[in-house]
This record gives sequence, structure tokens and C-alpha cells, in this order.
Amino acid sequence: MQEKIRPAPTLVYPESDGEPMAETPKHQQVMIDCMDILRSHFYESPDVYIAGNMLLYYEEGNPRKSVSPDVFMVRGLSKKELRTYKTWEQPPTLDFVLEVASPSTYTRDFNEKMEIYAKILRVKAYCIYDPYHEIDPYFVGFRLVGEAYEEIPFANGRILFEVLGLELGEHEEVLRLYDPVKSAWLFTSQERVGDAETRVAQEFLARQDAESRAQRAEAELEKLRAALERLETTK
Repeated sequence: MQEKIRPAPTLVYPESDGEPMAETPKHQQVMIDCMDILRSHFYESPDVYIAGNMLLYYEEGNPRKSVSPDVFMVRGLSKKELRTYKTWEQPPTLDFVLEVASPSTYTRDFNEKMEIYAKILRVKAYCIYDPYHEIDPYFVGFRLVGEAYEEIPFANGRILFEVLGLELGEHEEVLRLYDPVKSAWLFTSQERVGDAETRVAQEFLARQDAESRAQRAEAELEKLRAALERLETTK
């Protein structure tokens, strides 16, 4: 009996490495907030792609060659849904990567990942940030010069990332992005909604107060009119 020819197995690129998104809720929130702010800022730019905690494969045919940036940005890629990032299908060069570090990850962030980002993915700007300030340095930024990273100096307590056109810094002890053109901090969607609700409430209270003052003034005016009428009748 002739043996049936079986199809070659399909090469699988897993969508998850089985690891949690982040070590702590605080680490996770930094990632979520950063992606949210960047997506809002580049909302009207159709070719700016922002993602995070996604497996990125950088060698076709070898699923073991992967890395999972906490947050990354790529120009020249439309805002579409991707389950994994493959450099032979998408732009092979990243513009920005943020790694939210901790004592258990900083060695890899400063060595293995840094090497991959500089020499393979050619990431133009790389930032490492520890929200608990447990590593030294806990906040540092780099720009790619040749095949190596050069540290970006702080200015006014912030780091300017030219590829973003934005600065990163701590605002009220939380990592936030700063727009140097508008001289303003950028906030998350939830923070903006909360701020808008606060403004609406303040405006409502201000209107109520103004109406109350107007009613009191009208009442005082009526009293004066009544007093004048009494004076007129007694003459």
C-alpha cells in the first residue's frame, strides 16, 4: 500500500509567550497609559502604529527569535489589528520602544534587549523606566547613533525623544508625555474625561452661584423700590 504524502507542518509563531503583561499593576498601568496617550496624540496620523506587550519576530522561519516590547511605535504602518509583529511583513525598523523595568528585568533591558533593539530592529529611540525607582538609573533614554545607543540628556527633568516630537518625564510622580510645542503635559483619556467633568461641574456651580447672587440682588432691589414707594406715600 502506497504511503500517503503528508503536508509539511505549518510553522507557528505563537501570539503569547505565556508571561503576564507586567510584573505589577503599577507596571501595567504605565504601559497602558503610555499607549493611550500616544494613540490619542497621533490619532490623526494614519501611518503611525502604536502597540505593546506583543510578540515581535525578527527572523523569518525561526519563532525563537522574538522580543516583546512593553510599548512601541512604528511610522509607515497603518492603524490595523495585528496579532503578532513580523519584521518581514511589516516595517523592520521601529521608531520608539519603552521598557517598564524592575530589578528582575533590568539586566535584560540594558543588555540583551538593548542589543536587539540597536543592531537588529534599529530602534531609533529607546527608553527604560522603573516606576518604583528600584534600579539605577530608574529612568534613562537613548537615541541610536550608528549601531549603538547614545544617552539623551535630561532637560527640565524630562527627556526629549525627537522621533516622537515629545518629551517623557514624571508629572505628579507618574510617567507622562509632554508636548514642548504646546508647553503642556498630555494626559490619558480617563484623565481628560475626568478633567472635562470637573470643568462642567465647576461651570454649573459658577452659574448657580451667579444666579443666586442675581436673585439676591433682585430681592434687595425690590426692597429698595418698596421703601421708596412708602416714602413717596408719606409725603
